[in-house]
Amino acid sequence: QVQLVESGGGLVQAGGSLRLSCAASGRYAMGWFRQAPGKEREFVAAISWRGGRTNYADSVKGRFTLSRDNAKNTVYLEMNSLKPEDTAVYYCAASKGARAGVYYGEYDYWGQGTQVTVSS
Repeated sequence: QVQLVESGGGLVQAGGSLRLSCAASGRYAMGWFRQAPGKEREFVAAISWRGGRTNYADSVKGRFTLSRDNAKNTVYLEMNSLKPEDTAVYYCAASKGARAGVYYGEYDYWGQGTQVTVSS
């Protein structure tokens, strides 16, 4: 069983920035999903195992950047120009596949989630 350790959530004003981190030992493609109250979990961003390919949801393109440091087994989601609609619980996920998948079902392991709240 792979353990994913997320950190970096919190409360920020609109227009501000946060950085989420997720540590996972092993060779996995990684993704972030989010779930707002009363809504389904949705894709945010993903990165391939080697880091050469990233995918982003249209709603975060140009504002969020996903990167990884394989020496530290950690991925980083840099979130800038945050909006109130970005408020959600953010989940880190790991896939045994190599690609930067955008679908929930492509991921094998999930973190506990970290709350991000953006105030207006």
